[in-house]
Amino acid sequence: MSGKLYGVGVGPGDPELMTLKAQRIITSVRVLAYPKLTGVDSFARAIAARFIAPNTREIAVVIPMTVDRAPAQAAYDGGARALAKELRRGADVAVLCEGDPFFYGSFMYLFSRLAGEFETEVVPGVTSITACAAVAGRPLAARNEVLTVIPGTLNETDMTARIEVAQAVAIMKVGRHLAKIRGVLDRLNLTRYARYIERATLPDEVVLPLADTPDTAPYFSMILITKGNDPWL
Repeated sequence: MSGKLYGVGVGPGDPELMTLKAQRIITSVRVLAYPKLTGVDSFARAIAARFIAPNTREIAVVIPMTVDRAPAQAAYDGGARALAKELRRGADVAVLCEGDPFFYGSFMYLFSRLAGEFETEVVPGVTSITACAAVAGRPLAARNEVLTVIPGTLNETDMTARIEVAQAVAIMKVGRHLAKIRGVLDRLNLTRYARYIERATLPDEVVLPLADTPDTAPYFSMILITKGNDPWL
């Protein structure tokens, strides 16, 4: 019989925010996989490190840092083949994913390649968006508000149009796009409503009004915006 594939969300960074189910699966599987960028340690593995048994076989799916999607898709193809080999041997395989596997999660690319052949279970995790709201003390949305989630990679025109019609906004993947995002929010007169959060739940987390942020931001950073008409204010 084939093994079972798990996509395991390990949360935003603090290991204590991992679910009990995630911990149980990580400690019990024979094979553990995780994506990692070229030349960088896996953040997902670092979160789960204390729960990984010494005899666990580990497979790193190395994703190249390129704008072109073809190299990354080729890396997922190779990772899927490696995992399929273990699954066909009867080994259960858990793929770690920071945050939640299906919320901007890398596991979705392995899921699309493997779930049609192997029994698969997705274990949800605490997302970075909810973690950022918690550490910032800012509810994401209230009553009938609509929350809009925007990747910082959008161009200025599209980003401006989406924020203009939004009631509450979460801008993810800030990183090298910080200057562009700040420019958009300044032009929309929304800077005073925006909070900046980086590395939420980790010992070096930062929470600031957007106006007080440094000039550069890490990839794991986010901006939350409420427009001042929320009933909880």
